[in-house]
Amino acid sequence: MPPDAGGRPIVGLVDAHAHLNASAAFGGSLHCGRPFDQAGPQVALAGCPAHARLGVGALLETIVGGSDPTAGTAGWPTMADWPRHNTLLHEQAYYTGIERAWRGGLRMINTLLVANRVICELYPQRTGPCDETSQIRAQATQLHQMQSYIDSRSGGPGKGWFRIVTSPAQARAVAAAGKLAVSVGVESSEILGCSEWQGRPGCTAAQIDSGLDELRRLGVSNVFLVHKFDNALGGTRFDPGTTGAALNVGNLIATGHWWQARSCTGGEADHPQPIADDGLERLLREARVDLPAGTTLPVYPAGPICNIRGLTDLGRHAVESAMDRGMLLNIDHMSVRTARDVLDIAKRRHYAGILTAHTWSDRQIARDVLALSGFAATYAYAAGDTGTGEPDFLSEWRADSAGLTVRGYGYGSDVNGLAPQAPARLDASSDPLRYPFTAINGVTMDKAVLGTRTYDLNRDGVAQYGLYADWYADLLQAAGSDAPRLRAQLMSGAEGYVRMWESVRRD
Repeated sequence: MPPDAGGRPIVGLVDAHAHLNASAAFGGSLHCGRPFDQAGPQVALAGCPAHARLGVGALLETIVGGSDPTAGTAGWPTMADWPRHNTLLHEQAYYTGIERAWRGGLRMINTLLVANRVICELYPQRTGPCDETSQIRAQATQLHQMQSYIDSRSGGPGKGWFRIVTSPAQARAVAAAGKLAVSVGVESSEILGCSEWQGRPGCTAAQIDSGLDELRRLGVSNVFLVHKFDNALGGTRFDPGTTGAALNVGNLIATGHWWQARSCTGGEADHPQPIADDGLERLLREARVDLPAGTTLPVYPAGPICNIRGLTDLGRHAVESAMDRGMLLNIDHMSVRTARDVLDIAKRRHYAGILTAHTWSDRQIARDVLALSGFAATYAYAAGDTGTGEPDFLSEWRADSAGLTVRGYGYGSDVNGLAPQAPARLDASSDPLRYPFTAINGVTMDKAVLGTRTYDLNRDGVAQYGLYADWYADLLQAAGSDAPRLRAQLMSGAEGYVRMWESVRRD
């Protein structure tokens, strides 16, 4: 096993999919709260009027997360209303919480600069531009400011525990020093300006190449070439339910067409969509989406369906160009057809730099990524049943890794990414995580505190990022006889990620 800069493999977990700087995305006002502020938590974690009862922020949170639009917005110091595990538009990764997770075993986090022009344009109180490249630049700036702020509270430049890395060699050096390696990716629906309007691309091959070069200069090591909408590079994997209905309207706004689907066979499929006379109109009403008069709703086949769009010629160029630069490709959010096209290129080039990091790929695709020596991480579901119908982390990990040699496994929190964090287990009252607890790395830890509020995983779930230290321990407790194998794979997660990165980029 390749050693780190101190002569040892990296020992610790990796969060392969997080959004630490989403507060600077979507025009700068969609998200309430920030991961830090020079003036302190009383400013970074203050409540936001637009997110108060029935405000535009509260209504949007209802659309994307099904939360209560009449909920309050009290933040610092009581944290009475947020963060909660399902407050999707409120800051859930204040820097002290990230620090607690690091002390509890986290050694690497891949933070994705996220952007979506349509969502930004739909939010009326934005303070910054909606161009997706501008959103990405704003978050990159905030990320470096965040590192400097943590340095200032740790003794000066370079002395903080939070270190941005742009190469696997840097990641190993940071881990050897016992600090947290922070790699940077991009999750954008019109990445590199590659929008699409009724089949016409908004970018050229030359713009793709220059755009990838700029991302490299910003420190970006991994990219999503497709996110929530179809674009000039390929087709998206549909969202289900109410969120899917709203995003389908977004696809119409962004591209001039609805999602288009065909029936699928063979076991792989994108998320199902309701046919027009069997629920789409109802879902759009629930999502508070008003369509222009005369708009015709799409009709989808019953049963398993797939987006008709795969990787385009420009998409193939983008994949090859990213590989030429040693960049990692996130395959989640790609339609089955698009993902398969990317995997075919990766197999032909013997390119292992493929990621599936938050359970957005078909399971067979995730297993094929692992078989290719890529890296897989499961979305950070609760350790056990929560009564919500959502999967649990242990079941997903067992299914993804069964029969495969896994050199390291991760989780994807998707924190601040319009996604809920894990709620408490249904059986937490009868089989609780007991405090103080022994963290996965052997450190003894008590309950997390933010402001004047004390958090308990058994009651609050992962309400803010600091509770991931508790969640790691809870996974082991719930894993039973699988706990030693799970611990070994999770504590090899950062090492496995870096080894995969090293296989495609040596500088």
